[in-house]
Amino acid sequence: MENVHLVPEEEEDDLYTGYNDYNPTFDSEDLHNDVAFQQAVRTSHGRRPPMTAKYPGTAIGGRPIGTAYGSRIPVGTAMGRPMTGAVQDGAARPMTAVRAAGYSSAIARGSVFDPLGQSKGPAPPLETKNEDTPEEKIKILEKKVNDLIEESCLAHARGDLQLSLEKAKEAGRKERALVRQREQTGTADHINLDLTYSVLFNLANQYASNDMYTEALNTYQVIVKNKMFNNAGRLKVNMANIYFKQKNYTKAIKFYRMALDQISNAHNAMRIKIMQNIGVVFIHMGQYSDAITSFEYIMSENPNIKTGFNLILCYYAIGDRERMKKAFQKLICVPLGIDDDDKYIPPNDDPHANMVIEAIKNDKLHQMERERKALAEKYIMTSAKLIAPAIESSFAAGFDWCVDMVKGSQYVELANDLEINKAITYLRQRDFKQAVETLKMFEKKDSRVKSAAATNLSFLYFLEKDFDQADRYAELAMSADRYNPAALVNKGNTVFVKEDHEKAAEFYKEALRNDSSCTEALYNLGLTYKRLGRLEEALDCFLKLHAILRNSAQVMYQLANLYEMLEDPHQAIEWLMQLTSVTPTDAQVLAKLGDLYDNEGDKSQAFQYYYESYRYFPSNISVIEWLGAYYIDTQFCEKAIQYFERATLIQPTQVKWQLMVASCYRRSGNYQKALETYKDIHRKFPENVECLRFLVRLCTDMGLKEVQDYATKLKKVEKMKEIREQRVRSGRDSSARGRREGSAGSGSSSSPINTPPLRASVSRSEAKYSPVLEQGRDSGQSNHGTSAKGERLSVKLKTLPGSNEPYEASTQQEIDASYVDPLGPQMQRPKTAARKRTEEDEFADEELGDDLLPE
Repeated sequence: MENVHLVPEEEEDDLYTGYNDYNPTFDSEDLHNDVAFQQAVRTSHGRRPPMTAKYPGTAIGGRPIGTAYGSRIPVGTAMGRPMTGAVQDGAARPMTAVRAAGYSSAIARGSVFDPLGQSKGPAPPLETKNEDTPEEKIKILEKKVNDLIEESCLAHARGDLQLSLEKAKEAGRKERALVRQREQTGTADHINLDLTYSVLFNLANQYASNDMYTEALNTYQVIVKNKMFNNAGRLKVNMANIYFKQKNYTKAIKFYRMALDQISNAHNAMRIKIMQNIGVVFIHMGQYSDAITSFEYIMSENPNIKTGFNLILCYYAIGDRERMKKAFQKLICVPLGIDDDDKYIPPNDDPHANMVIEAIKNDKLHQMERERKALAEKYIMTSAKLIAPAIESSFAAGFDWCVDMVKGSQYVELANDLEINKAITYLRQRDFKQAVETLKMFEKKDSRVKSAAATNLSFLYFLEKDFDQADRYAELAMSADRYNPAALVNKGNTVFVKEDHEKAAEFYKEALRNDSSCTEALYNLGLTYKRLGRLEEALDCFLKLHAILRNSAQVMYQLANLYEMLEDPHQAIEWLMQLTSVTPTDAQVLAKLGDLYDNEGDKSQAFQYYYESYRYFPSNISVIEWLGAYYIDTQFCEKAIQYFERATLIQPTQVKWQLMVASCYRRSGNYQKALETYKDIHRKFPENVECLRFLVRLCTDMGLKEVQDYATKLKKVEKMKEIREQRVRSGRDSSARGRREGSAGSGSSSSPINTPPLRASVSRSEAKYSPVLEQGRDSGQSNHGTSAKGERLSVKLKTLPGSNEPYEASTQQEIDASYVDPLGPQMQRPKTAARKRTEEDEFADEELGDDLLPE
């Protein structure tokens, strides 16, 4: 008790006593200024072994902690903790073996402090694995199989289907070798089923991609029948798809339903897609009622645009008007799940928000939203155009109902498009008045619709050759939307008709600057350069257009025509040969090829193409005439008869073809048939001098009694012909004297003679390779070819027997025969801004603002 100190009662108990006491022993901030401490650190004084405690007390002596050897005297003072390891009877307690990790109390002099052992050098290399062990061989083989599967998938993504199939087969072989190796090593229980499934599934997919459907089905059967594969029943959907491609619709439905039974209700999206496939198969089978059942279930559970469109098609097929209306209302109410376009309008006062919106304005998500919206609008427009004529008594009433429904939905913008399509339907029904009235309703609407309607009105008036109205509405469309390429093309067309080709070219260039893909503007610009005589620039335009429209017959023909004008017949022939690959049955192209080969002197090739042209179009007089002359030149008059007889049927009022038939009979030695033919010609044309001369000659040589009658008729006809010629000459002389007297009376000045302009018409066959609209002609290039061809045939026909030969007329006179170039003088007309067609245009034109195509 002598060591117990009691606190006096009068002293107050302070809870915070000693809280702010400071022991300078633990102050480490001024150690660098402590001379004794720094001296101890620099000398061996700091490394001397610690002293043991000589007296009981606190741990100031710096001795190590000792074990409880002997009895300890607990002392509870306010100066330190209870003393441990106290000295008992003057004997010190032994030291323990505990020392700090990483430090040594007896460190060698001059050694470096290296607790991590870095001075010992680099670690020895790792032991190499022994690849000869069975387990390592199995791992290497598994990696090779995975690499082959990956290579197969990458090849399929690149479109190299053959390589992907080869890699898939090789992966299958490696996987089977892996299974055998595991069985040999006794580790069959560790077979990687996921790897086996991946190999088989990839192989089946590659078989299906390469149209090897039987092998694909067998591979899928291997997977489906293996009970060790989880959820393998879903692959029956792939098998059903293969049966659908094979048009085995019954089995396709069977496997779709089997897959549907094996998919739980938790995977509702998968079940909906399978049911949609079932409905499509029923449509192909013509079982519209069953298809309607599937589609109606989908529209009630999880409606989507494609299913709604298919449901409308089914109702249209069975002719149910009321259900068509209900299905259309459901279709326009399907939620698209996309954000409003206002989200992408940047605010003006927040630069950070503007940067974010600029970044997401054209990202992948926004592109997907635009595609989804465009697809929905396409299906709605197609549905409206399909059911409008069927849901009401007239198509106009049906369109009005569809417009009213669309105006009350989220697709308000489509209402104006439907009105435009209503006008297009009027055009297809040849009701131009109603079409014009419908389009004129848009003159007071917003600029986009107004420009589209004015563009179509300009096109219509241009077709009707009301160029003033066409120009007016083209100006209206341009004022509503100056960047509308269709309006600029139509304006250029109206200027082209007025022969202001330079100004027309400027409009076409402006249309191309606004839309570089406007093929109508590029085509018309080429025609304009061609009319201006700038053939190289025209050729450049059409070559650019050919790079865009690879299979356009019009472009190929214009290129061939330009090369012909540039006097490069070999290039012209080359382009026409390409054209025959696109339109192999076009008689005019074949005839033009024959003409070019004839100009080059290759008669055999010319005959081949002329004959092919005659086979496809046996009513072309120029082709018939060339073939008949060819057979006469080659001394096969009997074969020429059939061609001239064909010409007689086509032009029965032209006596020259019948004379050619009779001449062929005469040259082939069939005089009796020739005499009958001449008599028949005389009955039809009793005043034909040539026929009477041949009859007189034949009857004389054959000793027939009718020779006197024909001779008398011939004299009368010749006398009448002389009288007519005298009258014509006297009339010309009197008119010439009158003109001379008039000019003498009016003085020395003379007034110019105004010649009326030539009017060229478009033949039906030529119109195939002319632009869409009827306009001025460019006949300069083909007149030369026409005259040359006429000269060649005149020479051919002159080679027939003359008057100094047997059985010919008494005076040499050329048979009146002329030749017209097969394609005729070419008229290049500007193309109108016609709309581009898509696969959905079986119902109506697709896009608002484009022009219309004439039927």
